[in-house]
Order: sequence, then C-alpha cells, then structure tokens
Amino acid sequence: MKAIIHEKYGSPDMLELREVDRPEPRPHEVLVKVLATSVNKADWHLLQGEPFPVRLMAGLRKPKYQILGADIAGVVERVGRKVTQFGRGAEVFGDLSGSGFGGFAEYVAADEKRLAKKPSNLTYEETAALPVAAITALQGLRNKGKINAGQQVLINGASGGVGSYAIQIAKSFGANVTAVCSTGKIENALKQGADAVIDYRVQDFTRDNKQYDLIFDVVGNHSLTAISRVLRRKGAYVSCSFSIGVMVSGPWKSMIERKKMMNLLASATPADLQFISKLAEEGKLKPVVDKTFTLDDVPEALQIIGQGRVAGKLVVTL
Repeated sequence: MKAIIHEKYGSPDMLELREVDRPEPRPHEVLVKVLATSVNKADWHLLQGEPFPVRLMAGLRKPKYQILGADIAGVVERVGRKVTQFGRGAEVFGDLSGSGFGGFAEYVAADEKRLAKKPSNLTYEETAALPVAAITALQGLRNKGKINAGQQVLINGASGGVGSYAIQIAKSFGANVTAVCSTGKIENALKQGADAVIDYRVQDFTRDNKQYDLIFDVVGNHSLTAISRVLRRKGAYVSCSFSIGVMVSGPWKSMIERKKMMNLLASATPADLQFISKLAEEGKLKPVVDKTFTLDDVPEALQIIGQGRVAGKLVVTL
C-alpha cells in the first residue's frame, strides 16, 4: 500500500510517499480502507517534534509514529477475531490519535473502540473533517466548560476547524455565540451560526465591556489577566492551545476569583464520536472543508497547517 512516511523530525520536505506493507489487524482491530483523512495541527507538531514535550510522547530522538494522520473515514475490509462492533463493509470514521495514528495511508489497522458508524448524510471527505476538531470543540464546551442554554459564549479563533465546530456545537446547546476571527472570515463565522462576530484586527475583545459565561480559546493570544476581565464570576475559560499560564496560575485564579481556567487535552471516545455523528445527521453540525488534497499532496497540506492559513479543514482523499 502507499503511505506518507517520516523517519526524522523536521519540515514537510522530509516526508516521502512510499510502498509499505499493509497492516494486519490484531484481535480487537479492524483493517480500514481509508477513503479520506484530514490534516490537524497535531500532525504538524508531531512532524516537527515541537514543542519539546511532544517528544516525550512521540519519541525523543526519532518519531515513534512514522505514518501520521489521526482523522479517518473509510470502509472495513477485515476484522480481528474479537471484534464485535463492525463487520466487513461497514462505513466508519474515527480518531486514531490515541492509538498510533496511521491515517496518511491507503489502509490502517484501528482498534474498534476508536471508531464509530459514519454519518449517513455525509460524504467520506466531509466525515474525515470531523473527528479531532469536532471532538475537541465538544469536550471543551461540554465537558470542561459545562455549557448551558442561554449562556454568553465567546469562541476565540473561530475560523479554523476547531473554531468552526465550536460555533455550531455551542449553538446546538442553545448558547448565544460571539466569534472572534479575522476580517476575511467574518462571513464564514456567521454562516456557522455566530450571533455576533469580532474582527480581532480592529477590536480586542478583552478591552470591551461585555462579559461572558464561557470563553473557548483556540488561539491563546491573551494573558489570563486580560481574559479574567471579560469572564463573569463563576464563568469558565477553556484553552485548547495548552497554556502554561493556565497550568501555573489557573488553579489560583479559579480559587481566588471564582473563575475556572482550564487547559483541554481532548481524547476521542466511541460515545463522543457517535454524538457528533448524530449532530451531523440532524443537520446541526456541518463540516467546513477549506481545501482537498491527494495523498501525494500531504506535505503541502501540512505546510499550510503550519502557517495557520486555514479556514476550516484540509481533507486528503484517497
């Protein structure tokens, strides 16, 4: 099978398209023929081996995961002898970031617990744009932020994959959503359902008088002091960009100011995959695909992700 391989940390130029052996599914795994995958910022960090804590998980000197790619959508070709959820021919999607990645390939062996049934109303390309980004948004808003109907919610960094889904998921919970993005992304944010949009190039939301019950931060470009100024008492601030400030000062501010400040490290579960699949089938969650690529073009897609020039998701079709 064909796969994109990286044997050393570095730039996208180090990636190679190669012929490698097709994986064999273990007892609890299924062999999936990958029809679409998508590119995430996590792939960029794993490719570069930066920041340094990435190497504690992915290998200190050389990459443990030579085939990147977490999001997949495809068809089950073979099943391990202990698999109970899926049979041959099942249409599935999932997030493989917790089980070795491997999505940038024609086939991948995946634990059945990392997969769910593909939404019936979406294409494989649209489905592959969902798992990592949508689950990050869901777990940040629901699990960490404890979102409720009627709350004032601000999404900082609302134009990318995670931010676009955060707008839609927050609206599905009945919240009033303010999206923060650049001038060129305002129309997209409104299409996702944002009630108000702030152009960060002309307005700093931390200097406004409006306060919010929940701030979901994809970017992490403001100090906790600035964030606290616009966060209501007993409100919640959730950062999915892993803020050192939140890690160090968050517990203190949470105790003294009665404002919860938390980092988010999302981890896909079958229940959450099924939840976002249901939202998609109900028309409450629509994938935002910015561009599509072939497997050969994965280095280009990763370069774009690294530069932050994305409005939605970058999808790879096979």
